[in-house]
Amino acid sequence: MATKLTSKKPLSGNKRSHALNATKKVQKPNLQKKTVNGQKVIISAREAKTLNKEN
Repeated sequence: MATKLTSKKPLSGNKRSHALNATKKVQKPNLQKKTVNGQKVIISAREAKTLNKEN
């Protein structure tokens, strides 16, 4: 079982058409499963990129 380390949550807002019709939309964070120090974790893609840069 992977542990969730990130605190990122979905963003919500309105999708606007050319006629200014509002429809609810959700942007979900880009969460990835990675192995860090032999432990499976769920982190965002940006955090994974930073970890790769440090190693």
